[in-house]
Amino acid sequence: MPKQKQHTKKPKPPKASRPHMPGYGISGAKGGDGLLRWSWAVDRLSNTQNYFLSTVRIDGRPHVMPIWGVWVGGGFYFSTGKSSVKARNLAKNASCVLCPGGADEAVILEGTVEKVTSGTILKKFGAAYIAKYNFDVSTMNEPVYVIHPRVVFGQIEKTFTKTATRWTF
Repeated sequence: MPKQKQHTKKPKPPKASRPHMPGYGISGAKGGDGLLRWSWAVDRLSNTQNYFLSTVRIDGRPHVMPIWGVWVGGGFYFSTGKSSVKARNLAKNASCVLCPGGADEAVILEGTVEKVTSGTILKKFGAAYIAKYNFDVSTMNEPVYVIHPRVVFGQIEKTFTKTATRWTF
C-alpha cells in the first residue's frame, strides 16, 4: 500500500462534469445544467448506514463486502480486521470502490486506501463512528483506513439521463 500524506485540512471541492457513457442517452450539461451538487453525494456518503466495499484479490478476482464507515473531511474512514480478506487485498492493491447501499440514488466512489496512523485523525474517526453507530470501534484494536477519492459518480435512477454526474479530484 503506497504511503500517502494524511490530510487534516478540508480538501478542495471536486470538479463536476457529465460522465462519458456511450449508448446510455446521457445528455450534455451546458454550464452545469442538471449536474448533481457535490453536497448531494456527500450526504449519501455521510448518512448511509451500510456500504459495499470492493477490493481486488491478488489473482485479480473482485471481492465485495458490506462495511460500516464515516465520511470525514473529504475521505471515507473504516476499520476492518488486520487478517480480513479486505485488509490483505488492500495491502497488495490500494485501489477500491465504495458504494453506499441502495442503487436508486447511487454514489460510486473510486479511490485508493491508506492506513491511518495519525492519532489526531484516529480520534476524529472514533468520535464520528461512535456518534453514527453508537459503537466504540477503538475497542476492536484493528487498523483504520481512509479512502481518498479519485473519481465519484452520482446517478439518480428516475432522472439518470439528465443528472448523471462525475466528480474528479
